[in-house]
Amino acid sequence: MRRSMGLRLVLAFALTGCTTSAGSYSSAGLAPIPGSITYQGQPRTKLARSPVGSSFPHTFTDQWGRQVEEIYIIRPDRSLLIADRHYRPAFSLDDD
Repeated sequence: MRRSMGLRLVLAFALTGCTTSAGSYSSAGLAPIPGSITYQGQPRTKLARSPVGSSFPHTFTDQWGRQVEEIYIIRPDRSLLIADRHYRPAFSLDDD
């Protein structure tokens, strides 16, 4: 009895951090790095024709020479949110 109560407490505590739903980007997003579109603030031009919630990629080389791909999402106020960032490998084991 005591063991199951302890397990329930641990699970309840662990689940309290899981408050956002999948696909919800209401957070501030990732911090911009040199090369990001939003590195020195939001761009002056707005994507007026793109639908709110749509996403697009941006690929660049960071200050250490790594290839970076970021995914941006257009917010309702037409600002950009960095939703995802991937660092591409410096080399590939593929012979192609």
